[in-house]
Amino acid sequence: MVRLAHLLTGSALAAEDLVQDAFVRLHPVIDRVDNAGAYLQRTVVNLCRSHHRRRGVERRWLDRQSSPAPELPPDLDETWQALATLSPAQRHALVLRFYLDLRLEDVADLLDVPVGTVKSTVHRGLAALGKEIEP
Repeated sequence: MVRLAHLLTGSALAAEDLVQDAFVRLHPVIDRVDNAGAYLQRTVVNLCRSHHRRRGVERRWLDRQSSPAPELPPDLDETWQALATLSPAQRHALVLRFYLDLRLEDVADLLDVPVGTVKSTVHRGLAALGKEIEP
């Protein structure tokens, strides 16, 4: 779950915190849940989506501030850099589809969007990755 959250958020620290929160949310309802693994996975994905929404609000707030934010050194992994340039929706769809090897229907269910949306998001994400990775 930490690897999934790390791929979805791009931050190892945030991933650990989000997975911890997911386990905390699972604990009180574990006796009533049919499939604890699926419940945990959905909770992690939803928490990652919420994380990106919060980050968007933070980013917009920082953009309105007068001093620029400090820049971090670029990551060494070319694929990760390319994945980090995608929108959160594209990153989520690609990670769930190819990292977890989920069917399109399962990705759509986890993200709570239609299958057609997942197909187009994956297609656009792969096209964007191709442009980033090509020399």
